[in-house]
Amino acid sequence: MVSRKKILLVDDSQTILRIEQMVLREHYDLITATDGGEGVAVAMEQRPDLILLDVVMPHVNGFDACRRLRAEEVTRSTPILLVTSRNDVEHMEQGFRCGCSDFVAKPIDTMELLEKVRSCLGD
Repeated sequence: MVSRKKILLVDDSQTILRIEQMVLREHYDLITATDGGEGVAVAMEQRPDLILLDVVMPHVNGFDACRRLRAEEVTRSTPILLVTSRNDVEHMEQGFRCGCSDFVAKPIDTMELLEKVRSCLGD
């Protein structure tokens, strides 16, 4: 049996986490965290194949979490999709400078989410 790829979903919104889970759970194993600091810790321990990371969160935001993940050997090459409602150029440039692989816009378009996840995972 082929093992399923593991995705870490990091968002402080239970609604967004539920939407992501509904779209992805049929195809992937999912783990969750509710802020950037917890997300970094879970990623270090669980070593997911992909991380979906909200940008605006309390304590540690998505940009800072992305920088921390890129600084660690075990997560340096893990694809990271930043999930954000802000799609302006400056925001996107900041995300790419932090090391993200791509963006997913809020409100989440389920087809776009699945396509970007598959692209990042080579599915």
